[in-house]
Amino acid sequence: MTDKELTGGCQCGAVRYRVTGEVGYPHLCHCRMCQKASGNFFLPLIGAERADFEWTRGDPAWFHSSAPVRRGFCSNCGTPLAFETVGDDWIAFTHGSLDDVAAVRPIEQSGVEGRVPFFHELFALKETRSNRDDLPGGLEDVASTNRQHPDRDTNHWPKERRT
Repeated sequence: MTDKELTGGCQCGAVRYRVTGEVGYPHLCHCRMCQKASGNFFLPLIGAERADFEWTRGDPAWFHSSAPVRRGFCSNCGTPLAFETVGDDWIAFTHGSLDDVAAVRPIEQSGVEGRVPFFHELFALKETRSNRDDLPGGLEDVASTNRQHPDRDTNHWPKERRT
């Protein structure tokens, strides 16, 4: 796959990570546990050797979804970040938590027995651009009060909050 440095983290910036080695098995997992863990139809995951993966800011909280498997997430904002089989030399991290989501392309879908029956119909749905017409200031109201960590490493976070 790719052997360039990859960085990522949670939505609020409290937990960040870096991958410096080759990554493998980027896939979409449709199993029910991954659906529940992500709150979505599937969970995109990418693997890395533990020796090539490091938490660079904060530490995730962990939930054992089964005896051998635990899932890491930010205890501050709730972003799903990792999946690991305890004692394994590999860790999986969530594709969507990468700073550059397009840097790695999925190669497979797994857990397809749990795939929602309408999955193949999703790409035929009407498409619209982001908008927040329900807010008086539209998207500007969101942009001007955005608390999401930028898609890059920062020396300090969180930025000062406006009240």
